[in-house]
Amino acid sequence: MKKIVILLLCSVFALSIGSCKRKKYTEVVEVPLPSVEEKMTIGSPEDAKAEPGAFEIVELPFGYDALAPNIDAQTMEIHYSKQYVSFTNNLNKAIAGTESENIPIEDIFKKLDLSNTDNKNNLGGYYNHTLYFNIITPKGGGKPSDTLASAIDKDFGSFEEFKSQFKESANKQFGSGWTWLVVDKAGKLQITNTQNQDNPLMPRAEITGTPILALDLWEHAYYLNYQNNRKKYIENFFNIINWKKVGANFEEAINK
Repeated sequence: MKKIVILLLCSVFALSIGSCKRKKYTEVVEVPLPSVEEKMTIGSPEDAKAEPGAFEIVELPFGYDALAPNIDAQTMEIHYSKQYVSFTNNLNKAIAGTESENIPIEDIFKKLDLSNTDNKNNLGGYYNHTLYFNIITPKGGGKPSDTLASAIDKDFGSFEEFKSQFKESANKQFGSGWTWLVVDKAGKLQITNTQNQDNPLMPRAEITGTPILALDLWEHAYYLNYQNNRKKYIENFFNIINWKKVGANFEEAINK
């Protein structure tokens, strides 16, 4: 009789443990996960605000989804409202209370201490992204006109040759960086690359000049949509270039 009682108690105990294990497993599985809608909520560029300071973010005159399929909405929102705003805030904090608050950004570059990595990255990050967001548009593409078109024909032979050289330069850029079209001191157009957040205005740049066109080659600018196919991103960049704005940048550069 004692053996039967002991066996019954063991069975009940074993069932109890099994029940607890099953209950614990069920509770873990049933923890609610974020819905797809919650993950994909896209805001408006008007909601992106930098903290008050000497430099402001450029306003986007279109929604985050306006550049699709060339650049997806989620990439644009993160790029503009997070990374660009962060560079702006960091730059303004770094120069607060200094003479740099009251001089043009080009003059800040002339006095830049390249050994101060944080200042260099924030200054370059702000300037580079400001130019980038200024020269992209949903109604972009096509070809430049007027004096810029003539200058491209003169310095590269044709627009198609310029386009080919620009894409080739961008595809050769190893790692994070930028590809630029600049006006050098002689007024000639040149294509150049820079690493990280460097640019042609910085001391000791390989090719110095005034940037009029910028292509962001950091992964944050394209990876959600293109992943490792950076070549396609570079190709599609030409669909969103605002050549009217680039032309205005050119006019300003040669008339300095």
